[in-house]
Amino acid sequence: MKSTPDRPPLISRPMAGDADFWRMRELLIATASVTPIGFNWDVRRLDGKRFYSADPADNRLQRRPIQLWETGEGQLVGYLLAEGADDAHLQVHPDYRHLEAEMIGWAVENLSVSSETGQRQLEIYVMEYDALRQRLLAERGFEKMNYGGMIRRLRLGEQPLDESTLAAGYTLRTTNPEDISDCQRIADLLNAAFRRDFHNAAEYQNFARLAPSFVPDLDLVAVAPDDSFAAYVAIPYDEGNRRGIFEPVCTHPDHQRRGLAKALMQEGLLRLRALGAIDVTVDTGDMIPANSLYDSLGFTEAYKGYAWRKT
Repeated sequence: MKSTPDRPPLISRPMAGDADFWRMRELLIATASVTPIGFNWDVRRLDGKRFYSADPADNRLQRRPIQLWETGEGQLVGYLLAEGADDAHLQVHPDYRHLEAEMIGWAVENLSVSSETGQRQLEIYVMEYDALRQRLLAERGFEKMNYGGMIRRLRLGEQPLDESTLAAGYTLRTTNPEDISDCQRIADLLNAAFRRDFHNAAEYQNFARLAPSFVPDLDLVAVAPDDSFAAYVAIPYDEGNRRGIFEPVCTHPDHQRRGLAKALMQEGLLRLRALGAIDVTVDTGDMIPANSLYDSLGFTEAYKGYAWRKT
């Protein structure tokens, strides 16, 4: 990148390994308090990309190129990574937003993939409040899609929190990641709740053992009378920002409409407040039932974002 009298030159290079991962993670923590909700990833999302794997040596982050931007003194100020097959995600310090045009250009050149028609395409997710990034994307030929997501936020403050009450026959407890049967029941529940077939016990166990954001006392399940896991609410924690992150929130299809997820979230909010947390977020979409649940729990803030695509 070219330098100017007011801006010393920056170095752009590929991610080299786990030493860079920890620097990438620190950038998310450092910027969370000085950027709007959703501007950069939460730490759990990056932890998941690194540690939610059946093989802890498998760095899933680097299955596609990752590019870093840093100062001559080695301060990481931005990076760009992919999550899916045809997307790119910018993580940048707000003092270095002048980098974003260059970052988008790098993504177009290095992360675009060929579609079924043979055309190259790329998606970049943008929060609705981010006028600067939307303008940069439009100038590059990106178009706003009609799908995206939402982040809900609850500030714990002094508002009253309800005690949790489970439906008759169900019990609430924390998981035990060292018990492989617990790990398998988590995998079975995730597969059933999200209609998947690829979750396994080892990936959950590795995440629980290795991810800094995992907190054993905030990993909650509702156990059904047959001893299966009926609902699961995990709350990774960003200690530096005193922020809880509800991810995932799910109920087995056989146990829905019994208030299980709500009871687990209520218990989680009480535990977060006791831990000293100041707020908590949850990623969601436009699904009415899910947002009705979050409304009822006090998630009064909503931050919408959309995918932008270039073909």
